[in-house]
Amino acid sequence: MASLQVGYAAMLEQFAPSEAVALSAYAEENGFRGVMAADHFQPWVPQQGQASFVWNVLAALGERTTGDFGPGVTAPTFRQHPAIVAQASATLSEMYPGRHWLGLGSGEALNEHVVGGYWPEAPERINRMFEAIEIIQKLFKSGLTGKDVKHDGKYYKLESTRLWSIGAAAPEILVATAGPVTAKRAGRTVDGLITVGAPLEKIGGLFEKFDEGQREAGKDPALAPRFLQLHLSWAPTDEEALANAMREWPNGGMKFPKADIRSPYDFEQMAKLVRAEDFEGRMVISSDPDVHRAAIQQFVDLGFDRVYLHNVGRNQREWIDVFGRDVLPKLHR
Repeated sequence: MASLQVGYAAMLEQFAPSEAVALSAYAEENGFRGVMAADHFQPWVPQQGQASFVWNVLAALGERTTGDFGPGVTAPTFRQHPAIVAQASATLSEMYPGRHWLGLGSGEALNEHVVGGYWPEAPERINRMFEAIEIIQKLFKSGLTGKDVKHDGKYYKLESTRLWSIGAAAPEILVATAGPVTAKRAGRTVDGLITVGAPLEKIGGLFEKFDEGQREAGKDPALAPRFLQLHLSWAPTDEEALANAMREWPNGGMKFPKADIRSPYDFEQMAKLVRAEDFEGRMVISSDPDVHRAAIQQFVDLGFDRVYLHNVGRNQREWIDVFGRDVLPKLHR
């Protein structure tokens, strides 16, 4: 079993790229290990205010920090062709050996519809993602073996080529999912799993399906990395913590699928319907660090070996100070 690692979630929807990098470095100075950086073309709501290009930010993170880092998550299917995602990831693997991992997902209209293509329903988006993963894996292998590859699939074509720049080992590929069928398919296909905070019993079911897929592919599930991105709201008072959640991260209280909504302004209108009670069971909102510690520990006990924390407020440095001192040292496997 891998040792526990608690990292920082750099939310590029909320913070300008230079600030996100500086906050990531500050988090590392205060005990956080590793960074998961959001890949967004638009913020969820206009109030968040940012959406920088994740690959530029990841390179800067490689220079400013010493831990692991990766996109959590990028869609290699619409806005970016899988070949470009493979090249970007392989480049980082050469520049920062052993530190970069690749988190992939099936995408959301908010980010992917901007290139003007057809936006399909979930089953097709998932099938596109797995075909894209096949291309990325072929290209990673091509860079390591020096042999050209090609692809002629249902959704994508790749002419004969190879990656010319890659590290000594291909980056680990992780798939983000909240569905059991996709989790099992991911277990057969990739190295690890990413998910977001959800009821513990639901995550337990995802782990079971992922492990089934791993065993079907002849892999040892005990060796597979399991990443969690966890949203929370901490502030010096409960009232401030709740206000931060309502203002900065109302999408955390929206109890419906969000993958088909295209505009931050549509989310802004929906945010007017969010009430404080909508966050219950979805996000811990508290001024008490020990309440947050206990909630995080439950996920750790479930089997996550890397947890990337996102405090939804703008009070990042204050939060990093408090959690680095009062929360991180008390978490354990």
